[in-house]
Amino acid sequence: MPELPVDERTAVLDCARRAQAAARDLRKRSRAQKDAALAAIADALLANTDKIVTVNAADVAAARAVGTHEAVVDRLTLTNKRVAAIADAVLDVAAINDPVGEVVRGYTLPNGLEVRQIRVPMGVVAMVYEARPNVTVDAAVLGLKSGNAVLLRGSSSAYATNQVLVEAMQEALSRVGFPVDAIQLVPGASHESVKHLMTARGLVDLLIPRGGESLIRNVVEGSTVPVIETGVGNCHVYIDADADLDKAVRILVNAKVQRVSVCNAAETFLVHRAVADEFLPRALKALDAAGVTVHGDERIGIVARSLGTAYAPVTDEDWAAEYYSLDIAAGVVDSVEDAVDHIRRWSSGHTEAIVSDSQSTIHEFVAGVDSAVVMINASTRFTDGAEFGFGAEIGISTQKLHARGPMGLTELTTTTYVVTGDGQVRE
Repeated sequence: MPELPVDERTAVLDCARRAQAAARDLRKRSRAQKDAALAAIADALLANTDKIVTVNAADVAAARAVGTHEAVVDRLTLTNKRVAAIADAVLDVAAINDPVGEVVRGYTLPNGLEVRQIRVPMGVVAMVYEARPNVTVDAAVLGLKSGNAVLLRGSSSAYATNQVLVEAMQEALSRVGFPVDAIQLVPGASHESVKHLMTARGLVDLLIPRGGESLIRNVVEGSTVPVIETGVGNCHVYIDADADLDKAVRILVNAKVQRVSVCNAAETFLVHRAVADEFLPRALKALDAAGVTVHGDERIGIVARSLGTAYAPVTDEDWAAEYYSLDIAAGVVDSVEDAVDHIRRWSSGHTEAIVSDSQSTIHEFVAGVDSAVVMINASTRFTDGAEFGFGAEIGISTQKLHARGPMGLTELTTTTYVVTGDGQVRE
């Protein structure tokens, strides 16, 4: 890893100043120019696949050598297939409408002034994130397409991978006449460099943390730069008394096991007592076949012990857990009201799902939970910018100001009021 200059703060702030200059250039770029830059980036990623995968393998080996959790290793790992998928996502972003210049609202006042509220770039957007090199590319291209310069501060465990990804993207920018400082890797691997980024108010317009609870909390509490808070994913699946049980089993298993190391994986399921006797044997067998240990209440324990499926008594720590593993908390509830009460107590506000054919119950559930996304008869795994049609995502916001849920291009813009007159003065 390259050595930082003695004055680490100066190095980080110089990086931000160069990003500011690049952001001014990007504000003037047309959609066609930005899309051409994205196409060049996709080509560069594919052309450098062997190098990216080789460098990444060293990062993965180093992470395993220090006992890194396998869920984190999975997020860190890049394969030829994953690099190709990242490049495809870049082209997906290029195909999406550019929000910059969109008129949010427009009207003419009685005095003849024409008022338009239009979308404009944020300016300089910084990302602080953990061992997810795909975020390096997602954040860069979403920022570029929305006219923002992007500062990337990934974890030290992915430093070499992030460096080679940024170098490939910068080479692509240079080829099409874009400022290479539009995409930069923030220098340094210590927490001090993060602090300098977090306090670069006036140079950085928006900071987005993406990772575990402690990282997000540290950024939110220590930043003087405006922050969009992404949240951990303690996601729930509620199986209602009026659920189609075949559908419910399929949704539950997919939500838990399709990929356990992500924030939209289910961590708890709740089942209405009216269908528990029929649903639980089927669900527990299916989860056990997938290698899942169910941390359940006593009623679930009775069924699990009779079936011989993997089981542990549930604790408050389980209800609060984001496992990142083949574990799930589970309980039987007496009503949708009880399910909502449980979710409001323990949820991180990310994604909740209900499986039900009752429209009135669905309405009560949607109105009762207070999360960024509610899935109706669908897996929690669909809470994702690409799945929502954003091409990629820069994160999933669990706060309520500015942006909530998966964040794409639109969420990386702010607005400006453009008022056109013909000599009007205020009396």
